[in-house]
Amino acid sequence: MTKMTEQEKVEAARIEEGRLLFAKECTFVAGAATLAMLPELPMNEVAFAGRSNVGKSSLINALTNRNTLARTSNTPGRTQQINFFDLGSRMYLVDLPGHGYAKVSKEKVAAWTGLVNTYLQGRAKLRRVCLLVDSRHGLKEVDREIMSMLDKAAVNYQIILTKVDKSKKSELDDVITNTQSELKKRPAAHPEIMLTSSAKGTGIAELRAELASLAE
Repeated sequence: MTKMTEQEKVEAARIEEGRLLFAKECTFVAGAATLAMLPELPMNEVAFAGRSNVGKSSLINALTNRNTLARTSNTPGRTQQINFFDLGSRMYLVDLPGHGYAKVSKEKVAAWTGLVNTYLQGRAKLRRVCLLVDSRHGLKEVDREIMSMLDKAAVNYQIILTKVDKSKKSELDDVITNTQSELKKRPAAHPEIMLTSSAKGTGIAELRAELASLAE
């Protein structure tokens, strides 16, 4: 049996720390559909953003080992408020409304956009935004708009590629290369892109470890 290197030991410890954190109870705390409803909360927050149908609810459920924590829907754009979840009294997971696709009035879309933008720019305890991107499509203009806003607000964000099990390796490699080249020009972007599949469990342990490093 080969001995683990120091680097492997450190990584194994990180993975275990992530597993232990996300094995804790995760409970709904509050939902905010307006600015006045945004709660004042004491712990660090990690927010999940992404285009509707990118697999955001599925990823949150996979991270927390729950099937129904974040509601998944066949109708994109169903999450119409910012939802806050307490993870083991260590941090909050924040589920943001998906951008794009919602079949509602322009006024409602504008209201959600304003709410999300205000949250992202003015949240003192927000440690990172996980910006989910479908690995089959790569960055879209609506993603770049959010990235520009986060760059301007100096809010750290990390690209999480979803549904990697559905991508051909060559196409996935191209998406990774193109995304990395864009991130180099982005001042608030975390340099590491994470690859995930909620269906296959790919990258879930690694993402848990990364987020655990941001907990209280």
